[in-house]
Amino acid sequence: MSEDVLLTRRDGGVLTLTLNRPRRKNAIDAQLWDALREQLAVARDDTGVRALVLTGAGGDFCAGADLAAGDRDGHPLDRMRRINEVALLLHELPVPSVARVDGVAVGAGWNLALGCDLVVATPAARFSQIFARRGLSLDFGGSWLLPKLVGLQQAKRLALLAEMIGAEEALRLGLVTWVVDDAEIDGFVADLGARLAAAAPVALAQSKALLHEGADSSMREALASEARTQSINFATADAPAAFAAFNEKREPEFTGEWAVQ
Repeated sequence: MSEDVLLTRRDGGVLTLTLNRPRRKNAIDAQLWDALREQLAVARDDTGVRALVLTGAGGDFCAGADLAAGDRDGHPLDRMRRINEVALLLHELPVPSVARVDGVAVGAGWNLALGCDLVVATPAARFSQIFARRGLSLDFGGSWLLPKLVGLQQAKRLALLAEMIGAEEALRLGLVTWVVDDAEIDGFVADLGARLAAAAPVALAQSKALLHEGADSSMREALASEARTQSINFATADAPAAFAAFNEKREPEFTGEWAVQ
């Protein structure tokens, strides 16, 4: 990446993306939006990537979109399309995603974290849907994510008051999955990424998609989707490998390979 606004690291099947604009608290400018879009597409298309970790450099996760970056080319809707492409790539990513959050995660930066499947925060993490303080409304999927995660009333509180909340309150509200001490979070996230990367990739992708679809579907529709996706799982090598490993009292090795000839 030019100027290294986004750092990438591969550790086995885990791809780690680090927002790298620490002097701006990793606020996202046009270059970083483009870099995120590019690397999320890599995570989507590269079968060697089995899990994604998103984090920020310099003690902060992300201060949202960089409103001072001078990105004023084109119509505002064109700029929003670029942002929305990144949000959809993250939401529809077939591999599990983890946000590792320290310091501030505000505005689109918080919704970037909420767009991940799991959120691990340090006790120093702070969160705000800061849009109202900037004369703006929610973006990067916040209007869809927040009501599903915390209910409509709490979503309105967070959006309309734009309060800054700490990690423990975010945990209580269900907006953080774990709060882990600074000295332990890197090891915790590394272990979590390794566990996700070792799981059956097709099965995890199907479960993730089912959970997303189930939030907006009827029980009948959800059951039909479960039947369809379970048939896909049985057509991979992973289900038989898991059954054999269970019988032989060992851990299975998952590949996600298609087994139907």
